[in-house]
Amino acid sequence: MSTTRPSSSPGDRGPQPGGGGASATPLPPAGQVRRLRLVGASGAVPRARDFAREALGDWGWLPAATADQRAAAEDVLLVVSELVTNACLHADGPEELRVVCTDKVLRLEVVDLGAGTPAPRTPHRAGRPGGHGMFIVQRLCLDWGVVRNPDGAGKTVWAELAAPS
Repeated sequence: MSTTRPSSSPGDRGPQPGGGGASATPLPPAGQVRRLRLVGASGAVPRARDFAREALGDWGWLPAATADQRAAAEDVLLVVSELVTNACLHADGPEELRVVCTDKVLRLEVVDLGAGTPAPRTPHRAGRPGGHGMFIVQRLCLDWGVVRNPDGAGKTVWAELAAPS
């Protein structure tokens, strides 16, 4: 599901990641945030993916004990790659990657200064090269959206994935 939200209040970043409940995978205290500055970074996509992989390892997602846990971690890394690639291609590069982990949801946020709004290409044509990034994000994520920065310059593209069970 794609959601574009006008920034109605400063600091509004869309719906907050899910809360309570027990999980089989040991995760950090609810709401732990990791940030990676990417302004002007060369190799932003592999850097962002490595950063996310390290966070997943620290939070107990990797190494994965089951095929489902491995698939969940791989989905996170693929979505990170797609969101950062979109910022590189369409928004003059990403400013920051934020990874927020709770016991039920992992939220990815990529901040950029671009004016455009990402959206899956419709109709999706699987046989064509390129243009699949947001379609992949839409298929893998519980929800995703775009929040305009309150000062008018740029946006935050966010995506949420379920924590492994």
